[in-house]
Amino acid sequence: MMSTFATSYALALILLGYGIGAVPFGLVLTRLAGLGDIRQIGSGNIGTTNVLRTGNKALALATLVLDGGKGAAIALFVWALTGEKSIGYIAGFAAFFGHLFPVYLGFKGGKGVATGLGLFLVFTPIVGALACFTWLLMAVVFRYSSLSALTAFILTPIYMIALNIVSAESVERSFIMIAITMAYLVWGRHEKNIARLRAGTEGKINLSGQASA
Repeated sequence: MMSTFATSYALALILLGYGIGAVPFGLVLTRLAGLGDIRQIGSGNIGTTNVLRTGNKALALATLVLDGGKGAAIALFVWALTGEKSIGYIAGFAAFFGHLFPVYLGFKGGKGVATGLGLFLVFTPIVGALACFTWLLMAVVFRYSSLSALTAFILTPIYMIALNIVSAESVERSFIMIAITMAYLVWGRHEKNIARLRAGTEGKINLSGQASA
């Protein structure tokens, strides 16, 4: 059983993860670039896909890297600092949760796709690569960013379970549960996109700067 100090220390690191995850890089970068408030553009989302709507591909790429890296970075940092992979998992999830519900923006954040994929790549590289490939394949075939994300996140826990069955490199049950929770949250954040997909009105990816929500 963890001591009171150890528990408090772990909680502090998890809160740090949330605080870093809550940093809205898409909003910060577009403001620094003089492009205004990204929340007033396109879908109003703070993530990569909406930053692409500004027409600035460099900013969109920077947002992708920073959003994708923040969960991975805090997870690795906490894991290395504590020597506890499970605490790293939780801190990484806290960063993901912070991106979705950032205290700095009144708990109205992004959809967590890049942050979640980055986290998968850190803890289970094979599954993370499969999740990214799934996103890319769906994006190339159907050109819907939202559909790509929904498919990748719903399949990721299945990939983890399959890896446990066929490989000696097992995925810890705790991370499978986190992945299921992440999929649930990502689907919840895409509620409007799902409605538009059903209605046939969802925008498609367009690298000229008119990407879907």
